[in-house]
Amino acid sequence: MSLFFQTLISGLNLGSIYALIALGYTMVYGIAKMLNFAHGDVIMIGAYSVIVTVSSLGLPPVIAILIGIAFCALLGVSIEFLAYKPLRKASSLAVLITAIGVSYFLQNIAQLIFGTQQLAFPKIINLDAIKIGSVQIDGITLVTLCVTAVIMVLLTLFINFTKIGKAMRAVSEDKEAAELMGISTNRTISVTFAIGSALAMIASLFYGATYTYIKPTTGSMPGIKAFTAAVFGGIGSIPGAMLGGIMLGIIEQYSKAYISTTMSDAIVFGVLILVLLVKPTGLLGKKISEKV
Repeated sequence: MSLFFQTLISGLNLGSIYALIALGYTMVYGIAKMLNFAHGDVIMIGAYSVIVTVSSLGLPPVIAILIGIAFCALLGVSIEFLAYKPLRKASSLAVLITAIGVSYFLQNIAQLIFGTQQLAFPKIINLDAIKIGSVQIDGITLVTLCVTAVIMVLLTLFINFTKIGKAMRAVSEDKEAAELMGISTNRTISVTFAIGSALAMIASLFYGATYTYIKPTTGSMPGIKAFTAAVFGGIGSIPGAMLGGIMLGIIEQYSKAYISTTMSDAIVFGVLILVLLVKPTGLLGKKISEKV
């Protein structure tokens, strides 16, 4: 029984990380209708920024986190401006090829700067574990869950009640109509990429704290699984990204514990296929009717 609950705790921790990353995916897709497959690599860049500012420059963790958030937000805006903006009216295949190219570009830049060896992620979150009976809950797990839930609520309030949030919803519905109403599509999409990349930086903190080592390809698999979580929950839905991430993490950890560590990824993607066969829009996704 203790293994069951311990696996559940591990799944919640992993799922919260996926949810944080998926929130960035779903923000960008929900507003710009683009899939930023380089999002996982922004996580890697964010983790390296913390390593440099804390381990190399000796800055306090709070300052390092703020610098990392600003840097990743700027990186997200730059990626959108240089790579995705020229492709807004291009085919999905062109966008996908560009996204893969941006991903490899970021990985190779990181490899040139930091090398291929893993670097230790600094301990910036030091919390004691809580023991309930035979089950131990790491402090990082509790913080990850709380931060992810708070961010989901804040994002929902931001999109529903702020001026820029309403502009995002308008651009999501109809870019041309939004432009006619005086909304700057370029600025709105840039802000969306900035927020999504800032969320990737926050996700990198918890990923680094959980797995302790970072390398240039660190963001690849978490990025793919977070995208899976976003689709699972209903891409474009903020609560869906949260639900999809949590469920994906739990399924993955139980698969490793009770079935096979080598088959866990296949099981995760298999569950996604089954869900999409039953509900093509994801668990909380909404069907959009095309106007003709």
